[in-house]
Amino acid sequence: MRVFVTGASGWVGSAVVPELIGAGHEVTGLARSDASAAAVEAQGATVVRGSIEDLDVLREAAAAADAVVHLAFRHDIAFAGRFDEAVASDVAAIEALGSGLPSGGAITIAAGILGLAQDGVARATERALPAPGGVSEARNPPNDAVFALAEHGLRPSVVRLSPTVHGEGDGGFVSSLIDIARKQGVSGYPGDGASRWPTVHVRDAARLFRLAIEAAPAGSMLHAVADEGIPVRDIAEAIGRHLDVPVRSIPAEQVDEHFGFLAMFLRIDGPTSSALTRELTGWAPREPGLLEDLDQGHYFAPGPGGKWG
Repeated sequence: MRVFVTGASGWVGSAVVPELIGAGHEVTGLARSDASAAAVEAQGATVVRGSIEDLDVLREAAAAADAVVHLAFRHDIAFAGRFDEAVASDVAAIEALGSGLPSGGAITIAAGILGLAQDGVARATERALPAPGGVSEARNPPNDAVFALAEHGLRPSVVRLSPTVHGEGDGGFVSSLIDIARKQGVSGYPGDGASRWPTVHVRDAARLFRLAIEAAPAGSMLHAVADEGIPVRDIAEAIGRHLDVPVRSIPAEQVDEHFGFLAMFLRIDGPTSSALTRELTGWAPREPGLLEDLDQGHYFAPGPGGKWG
């Protein structure tokens, strides 16, 4: 297939592009800067210059494709406190992509997992709805927008990503926890550290995006989850062991100051299943789990991926 990828030079996109090319697909990637364009070209994809705000560019690129993988999101304004504006921009981009994509085309978008409604100690499944007022509920409009495209003859799906998409070069939550531990001289966790995070390796996530556009039925909600729920205490212990710093609980009144923006995510207990995803697509994670990945040492090396020095 001819596949158009937004966010092609990002953390997940840089794994999705080679996954698609390796499977024989022809890939075009959106790039808004010279550096992004060079990264996309280095992966073997054709570059389309523009951003997700350039709706005509999105429409035209989708019209020349058989499938779309939409990974871009305006994190710049979202992290600046304008999350609603970022979501509105995402909806507009999805609608533009859908209006260009030929009938019968597949489109899949990325969403998040943390904040799904839990049933007691049960794991959230692909049918779980976002908890009211939770971090996932705010992303409902893009999900609704992409699923509405089924009415126009397209095959939409959503891939919910684990909060930790790990691997060499990761600059996300785990790298941030390592930076905090390094600066504070202690690897901490809130409370008893029992809150659980689902995780997935970036290459496993990329494989699921490929399977989604290749074969997922219209309206599929898919979970990129390998480890269903690792206690944040176990993550802190692995970090403390590698940095050779103490591991301890951070008192409730100090959690926000100690962890900054990560505090709200560390408090969420979000064990999540991918059983239906595996049954529907045949997806099976192959890469190391998070704790094994941490033990490989690359998160603690200086330079890219280690972030220090």
